[in-house]
Amino acid sequence: MQPLGLQTLSGTLETYLALRTRLPIDQGLTNYYANVHRDWCWGDDENEASIKQIRAVLHESADLGNVLVLGAGAGRLAYDLHMQFDCTCTVVLDFNPMLILVAHSVTRGGNLKMYEFPIAPRSLEDDAVLRTLSAPKPVSDGFHLVLGDALRPPFVAESFNTIITPWLIDIITEDLSVLGARINGLLKADGRWVNFGSLAFANRQYARQYSPEEAKAIVAECGFSDPYVSEATIPYMCSPASRHGRQEKVFTFSAYKERGVKQPDRHRALPDWIVTGKEPVPLSQSFRTQAMSTQVYSFIMSLIDGKRTLQDMAVVLENQQLMSRDEAEPAIRSFLIKMYDDEQKGANY
Repeated sequence: MQPLGLQTLSGTLETYLALRTRLPIDQGLTNYYANVHRDWCWGDDENEASIKQIRAVLHESADLGNVLVLGAGAGRLAYDLHMQFDCTCTVVLDFNPMLILVAHSVTRGGNLKMYEFPIAPRSLEDDAVLRTLSAPKPVSDGFHLVLGDALRPPFVAESFNTIITPWLIDIITEDLSVLGARINGLLKADGRWVNFGSLAFANRQYARQYSPEEAKAIVAECGFSDPYVSEATIPYMCSPASRHGRQEKVFTFSAYKERGVKQPDRHRALPDWIVTGKEPVPLSQSFRTQAMSTQVYSFIMSLIDGKRTLQDMAVVLENQQLMSRDEAEPAIRSFLIKMYDDEQKGANY
C-alpha cells in the first residue's frame, strides 16, 4: 500500500467527504477476508467437501482442458482443481485485489502471516488469531491469476473447454440467463459449464430468486444440455476460533454446450456520462428530487449553531413556508436522530 498523500490534496476535508467514492453495497475489499483463512489454513473439511461435489458432476470425465474459474476468490477450489484434475491450463479470475494477491503468494509456495478476526470468538484469545496461510505444495505449471470482472471477462470468445462458477451465480447483479449466455460464448464447442455453490439469490426481484428447477431450465435455454445436478450439505465457514458457522446445501451442476446463443451486450456497471465524463449529465426526476432534498438538508444543518433548540428550528422552517411547525418538529427530530446515530458510529457525513 502506497502512502495516501493526503497532505497534497487541494480540496477541504469536507469536500472530499461529500464527494467520496462509494463502494458497491454488496462488495468490499475485506468482504471475503474470512474465506482466505478457510481456503489456506483451517478449512480442510470444507475444501475437501467442495472438490468432492465437483467430482460428483464430472463423473469420469476429468479431462478439463483449458479451464476458467470465474469469481475464484482466494483460489483454493481453483488450486485443487488444477492439482487433482487433468487441466491443460487453469485461469483464475477475481476482481478483489486482496484475494488475488493472497492466492498468488500461497500457490507459489509462500507462507503468509495474517490475523483472523472471527465473527463470534470462542474466547478472549480468539479475538485476533495469527494464522499462517499456505498451500499444501506449490502449484504446478499452467496456473494463471487474472484480476478482472466476471461480468466483463477479458478473454477471446470460445477460449475454454471448462468454465467453473463457484459461489457466483446467486450474488452477481446480472440475471442467470444473461450470465449463462456469456459463459456459452466463452466455451468451445462441446465445452462444459460447472457450477458450485449456493442458490441464495441476492436479488430484490423475487422473480429472479430462482429455484433449482428454474435454474436448470434457464441453463438449458442458454444453449446447454440438461444439467446434471448434485446437491449435498457441506460445512461452511466453520472457523475453529469462532462460535459462528453453518451447514450449506450446495447446488452443483455440469452441462455441456450444445449450441451457440446470441451474446448479450457488454456489461455496463455505469453509464458513459459517468465513466467518460464527456456526455451531459441527464437531469432526471430522481436527480431533481435529490437536489431539493440536499438543499433542505443543507438548510437544516445551517440552523445548528449551538443555540437554537429543535423547536426553534421548527419555527424557522414554518417561517420559510417549508412545512408547518407541527410537521417540522417530528421531521427535524428524525433527522437529528440519524445525525446523532451516525456520530456515535463514527460515520462521516
